[in-house]
Amino acid sequence: MTVTAYTLAVLLDLLVLFIGARFLFQPAAAATGYGVPARPEGDAGAYLAIKGLRDGASGVMGLVLLAFVGARAEAWFMVAVAIVPLFDTLIVLRNGGARAVAFGIHFATAVVVLISAALLFAV
Repeated sequence: MTVTAYTLAVLLDLLVLFIGARFLFQPAAAATGYGVPARPEGDAGAYLAIKGLRDGASGVMGLVLLAFVGARAEAWFMVAVAIVPLFDTLIVLRNGGARAVAFGIHFATAVVVLISAALLFAV
């Protein structure tokens, strides 16, 4: 179970880091994938870059916690950051995005993050 817990945590952290990079380097595609398309021109571009930077920093933070503090700290981090995809679900739904994206990507991500936290607490 330890290998599974650590592997899932690292994969989730790397996924968030990848999503952050995508928002920085391919903002239009990343916004479409998020479920609420936005054009990267003007103010929207600034917000997409901010999202990219913050997602990337969250991924790095998770990796740093896991590497230097341990599984329990990473577990609490996962519990806290599960709020993000839960609210992403609501944001997509409130802005006319597809229910399939809201629940199939964002809500499912929150569930997987909480499963990862549970596995890390069990280590």
